[in-house]
Amino acid sequence: MENSSTRVGRAPARVLAAALVGLVLLAAPPARAAVSAGLPDFTQLVKDNAPAVVNISTSMVQKGASVDDEHGGGPGPGYTIPNLPEDSPLNDFFKKFFGEQGPDGPGGPGAPGPRSSLGSGFIVSKDGYVITNNHVVKDADQISVRLSDRRELSAKLVGSDPRSDIAVLKLEADGDLPVLKLGTSSALEVGEWVLAIGSPFGFDHSATAGIVSAKGRSLPNENYVPFIQTDVAINPGNSGGPLFNLKGEVVGVNSQIYSRTGGFMGVSFAIPIDVVMNVYRQLRDKGAVSRGWLGVLIQDVTKELADSFHMQKPQGALVSKVLPDSPAAKSGIAAGDVITKFNGREIDTSADLPPIVGGTSVGDKIPVELLREGKRKDVTITIGELPNEDEAATTKPHQPKDQARFNDRLKVSVRELTAQERKEFGVSGAGVMVTRVKPGPAFDAGLQDGDIILQIDFREIANAAELERASAELKPGTSIPILVQRQGNPLFMPLKVPAK
Repeated sequence: MENSSTRVGRAPARVLAAALVGLVLLAAPPARAAVSAGLPDFTQLVKDNAPAVVNISTSMVQKGASVDDEHGGGPGPGYTIPNLPEDSPLNDFFKKFFGEQGPDGPGGPGAPGPRSSLGSGFIVSKDGYVITNNHVVKDADQISVRLSDRRELSAKLVGSDPRSDIAVLKLEADGDLPVLKLGTSSALEVGEWVLAIGSPFGFDHSATAGIVSAKGRSLPNENYVPFIQTDVAINPGNSGGPLFNLKGEVVGVNSQIYSRTGGFMGVSFAIPIDVVMNVYRQLRDKGAVSRGWLGVLIQDVTKELADSFHMQKPQGALVSKVLPDSPAAKSGIAAGDVITKFNGREIDTSADLPPIVGGTSVGDKIPVELLREGKRKDVTITIGELPNEDEAATTKPHQPKDQARFNDRLKVSVRELTAQERKEFGVSGAGVMVTRVKPGPAFDAGLQDGDIILQIDFREIANAAELERASAELKPGTSIPILVQRQGNPLFMPLKVPAK
């Protein structure tokens, strides 16, 4: 018996194709139709800028470790060979890109032996400097760049910066190379049209457009980049390519996508060109990147925390911990302070602060505006240099065997820390450990077993008796901040004091 489902599936496609041909013959030329509809025409922008956009391919020796390309520069996990008809001309391409058995099979990206990946980049100087993503060229043994005129040039890695995911390459070419015009990302507006050119799945110089969905997005482990969010279709191979505004200026570098399937889902992220060029100049001139550093751990100010801190509205970056001997410690900043301005710039959320501090020159003296217990305070900080690695280790608290003491007003059981635990958890002086939380104020505030209570309403808690006295003195019906340490990280929480 013939497989009727195959024929039924293909017939409508032919009918639809014929209908579309008729529509194309009757419709106005695409460019004129777009203009008449009030939509932007990208044709000249693409023609003018495509020559300076490059395809980057890398090769490296894979030692059997799995590939973890979370950014979308190469195939990465989660990308599989599409379910195409057997006679599709794209089958050979996808098998070549992913490996004969797909990304996780023999010959795929995770297999031992030579491995290659694809990405994009763009030329920013006539003498051959190229900007791309760090994850595109990370661990590469060889880097090859293909231009729009089909020339293939070898590239040397000048420097890379994992914190911003930017890398700089240098090409050796005869004569001047085409370059892109650079804009400023600070002038970019939400809703503005943008266009990306890159090499998704190795398809060179593919153009795709969309709008700016949001600015200043903070992503996990990417604290020093205020990402531009767009709905431009970004796929594996687009990473490192330019994002243009309608003036043909580069305003960002395409870097990541958000996806639950491994494919594009309408949410992509680009690194602002202002951040990129700061990193580029340092990598070009010094081969490394230096960033400003305060030495604080911060968190967002919620509406409930704002009430407990006697603030008119939730804003700023709440300092939950000040690292010893840091610039912040030397300037007098303390846990519980809310940073509202840094060098005259408003800090609306905690995500605003790290990129601004990171972009400040080491040694600069910067005015900082704080709120301390509801009152404004001004300090001046001498900016330090961000260490290469985090100094604080995260340790998971464990449950003690000592007898706990129940606080009836907060409905929480706590016990005192041993000297060894204080050393292990990095707690000096203050701190009692939560061993049990019952329904009540502590439970509603979000306290958990294993939390270490450090302060309550800015009052240090050295032992269970001190917690008893401090809680008894709280004014009924008020909202107060409570500072805890959870798995090594300090965290402020709003606690509502019971009316009775």
